[in-house]
Amino acid sequence: MNIILLGPPGAGKGTQARFLVDERGMVQLSTGDMLREAKDSGTEMGKKVADVMARGELVTDEIVIGLIREKLEAGGGNGFIFDGFPRTLKQADALGDLLAEIGQKLDRVIELRVDDAALVARITARSTCGTCGEVYNDLTKPIPADGKCSNCGGTTFKRRADDNEESLKTRLLEYYKQTSPLVGYYYVKGVYGRVDGLGEMDAVKAEIADVLG
Repeated sequence: MNIILLGPPGAGKGTQARFLVDERGMVQLSTGDMLREAKDSGTEMGKKVADVMARGELVTDEIVIGLIREKLEAGGGNGFIFDGFPRTLKQADALGDLLAEIGQKLDRVIELRVDDAALVARITARSTCGTCGEVYNDLTKPIPADGKCSNCGGTTFKRRADDNEESLKTRLLEYYKQTSPLVGYYYVKGVYGRVDGLGEMDAVKAEIADVLG
């Protein structure tokens, strides 16, 4: 099963992707992780990525699709979760063409629907473990009283510099301009579903399980 998790920054896509990896044996394809991995790999594709990034330019859709192709053709796991791609209708077309070319398909696209004001309040209270990246929130999931990460035992926590109201509103606007059209795109294709992204983590996980079946 191949799926896309859609949603604005802070909607919980990364958290829910980890649940799917752990419980269903799926493979998470994070655009950022793939680019960093390629940059350090020394392969021909990796050299292209390193060169583009060294010039401070944006990596092209063609390069990202090439990296995704490598991952899909390598196989492994019980399907793939696309994280951070596609972001635009052009990228969605390119991903669809790639999947068709290698004999695969996109099974479900799940949007984590959120209320903007509630999302801003949640993200500005967010921090992460500096060791493993586990996400905490002052309101819903505080850092343990002993000051240690419940996942890895780390004691260093950090907040993203852009997790402030002004930056978040800018990021949300960019998301709605570029990525929200994908909702209609995938609805027409019959693979779209949505869940309440601001529910408790376990409740969101249950809703996603219902959509996936």
